[in-house]
Amino acid sequence: MKRFVLKDYEVLNITNGDLNRDAYPDAVMVLYKKGEEKTSNVIDHPEKRPLLILLGKADKTYKLAYRNDNAVYCVDCGGQMGDPFMEIVIKNGYFSVEHYGGSAQRWTRIITFKFNAANKKWLLHKDGHEYFDATAPDKPVSKVQTGKNFGNVPFEKFNIYREQ
Repeated sequence: MKRFVLKDYEVLNITNGDLNRDAYPDAVMVLYKKGEEKTSNVIDHPEKRPLLILLGKADKTYKLAYRNDNAVYCVDCGGQMGDPFMEIVIKNGYFSVEHYGGSAQRWTRIITFKFNAANKKWLLHKDGHEYFDATAPDKPVSKVQTGKNFGNVPFEKFNIYREQ
């Protein structure tokens, strides 16, 4: 999988699973730019973290299916909580990008994409936010948007930095 790592980048996370419901194991790889903690500025210049969808092949190699540089928050996008990236979860043709951040006002954001077998693409399935005060964590406010709210958004067109 090293061949998919871009110049001046490192692997932040690799998660394996069945992304396209076939017989071969697939992977989602998240990359980060070397030294991003010094060069990223959440307001003016967030260092992008490419997310790669890698599909498994019969010869046990992978091919790059899609790349999106706007599906994972930057290193300093989490506020005082630090790097907001938590993990990638893959299950039955779905994958989710999970984030957590804030300070006294905490938040989570879980963005889920679903494989569409008809057009062999991943579409935005759900975009969920939860907000809560650290002094009252048992009183969260949730907001979940689905295709009814945003229509058909292909994975490669999704932009986490766009205002909700």
